[in-house]
Amino acid sequence: MTSRARSIAVVVSILCLVATASPASAGKGQVNLAIEWNQVMLTSFATANVPAPASSRLAAIVATATFDAVNGVQRAYTPIHVEAAAPADASPKAAAASAAHDALVALFPTQRAALDAALASSLARIGGEEDASVEDGVAWGARVAAEVVAWRAADGFASAPPPYVFQSDPGQWQPTPGGSGAPRFRTLATTTPFALVSASQFRPLGPPPLDSARFITDLAEVRSLGRQDSATRTAWQTETARFWQLDTPPAYWDRVADTLAISSHLNLLKTARVLALLNIALADASFAVFDAKNHYNSWRPVTAIAADDPSWQPLMTTPYFQEYPSAHSGISSAGVTILESTFGPDVSFTVSSGGLPGVERSFTSFGAALGQVGDARVWAGFHFRFSCDDGAALGRQVGAYVASHVMRPAGD
Repeated sequence: MTSRARSIAVVVSILCLVATASPASAGKGQVNLAIEWNQVMLTSFATANVPAPASSRLAAIVATATFDAVNGVQRAYTPIHVEAAAPADASPKAAAASAAHDALVALFPTQRAALDAALASSLARIGGEEDASVEDGVAWGARVAAEVVAWRAADGFASAPPPYVFQSDPGQWQPTPGGSGAPRFRTLATTTPFALVSASQFRPLGPPPLDSARFITDLAEVRSLGRQDSATRTAWQTETARFWQLDTPPAYWDRVADTLAISSHLNLLKTARVLALLNIALADASFAVFDAKNHYNSWRPVTAIAADDPSWQPLMTTPYFQEYPSAHSGISSAGVTILESTFGPDVSFTVSSGGLPGVERSFTSFGAALGQVGDARVWAGFHFRFSCDDGAALGRQVGAYVASHVMRPAGD
C-alpha cells in the first residue's frame, strides 16, 4: 500500500469511527461535521509531522474557515473574517466540510487525495437536503476557505526573522543540545494575532532576578526533578513529562473539546464556534508567549545548571528556543479558559497523547489539568516553575480576551 493510500485509509477509518461511535453523529443526517473535520485536521497534522509551536496557527486557520462557513449560512454570530453572504438555501453541513477541506488542502497540498476522499465521505452522509443546497454549501465553504487562507498568508509568520544577536550575560539564552544557530520560531512573536490587538498586549513582567529566593528555589526544583537520571522523579512523573511533550496543543485540547461537545449535544454551529474560540485562543497565546520569549531571551535550565554542573542533562531534549514563559503552560491555559467558559470549570474529561498510545490522563477540573501541564514541564527539565506560573497567567488573559471579543451573538 502506498503512503497516499494509507493516508486515505486512515482518514476514512476516522470518519467511520466517529460516525458509528458518537451520539452527535449517530444516523444519516445527524453527523456533526465540525467534529469530523476537526479529527481529519488532527490526522493531517500528524501525517505532516507539524511541529508543536506552528500547530496552533494552522488549527486556527481551519477552525476559522469552518466557523465562518457555517455562520455565513445561519448568521447567529459576528464573523471572524468573512462576512456572511451564503445563499439562503446553502447547506451548513456541506459548507463546514467544504471549508475545512479546502483550508487543509491549501495548507497540506500533498494530502489532497486523502482529503478529497474524506470530503466525498462527508457529503455522501448528508441526508435530508436537496442536491442544490449541498452544492451551494460546498461552493460557499470553498469561498470562505480561500478568503481565510489568503488573509492568514499575509500574517507575517512566513517572514524572515530579524537578525539574532547572541548574548553571553548570565540569564540570557544560549544554544542548547540538539540544535544550532538562532532560536527557532521567532516569527511567531511578530505574527498578526487572530483576536488580540497585539502579541505584546499581555506581556508578563519577566523572570525573577537570578539572586532572588524565587529563582534559587525553582532552580533547585528543576535541578532535582528534571535531571535525566533523577533519583527523586517517580516513574509516573517521568511518564507524565513525556505525555505532555509528545503531541501538539490542538491535538490535546481539540480532542477534549470534541468529546465534551458530543456529550453536551452541541449542534453544528455551536461546535464550530467552540472549536474556533479554542484554536484562536491557542494561536494567539502562542504569539503572546513567543513575544515574551523573544523580549526576555531567557536561558534554559540546562544552561543555568551547567554553570556549576556540566554533567546535568534534562529528561528530554530541550526545545530550541528561549525559556520564559513556558509555551505549553501559556497555550494550554488559554485553551482551558475557553473550555471552562463553555463547559464549566469542574467537568470530567480525559486527555490522550499521540506520542504515547494507550496512555491517558483523566481530570475532574480544567485547573487540575493545567497544573499537571506545569508540573510536566519542570519534570521534563525544560522550565523553571515561575515560567510555568507566569505562562499560565498569560494564557488566562489571552483566553478571556478571545472569549469576549470574537464571534459575539449577532446584534451584540
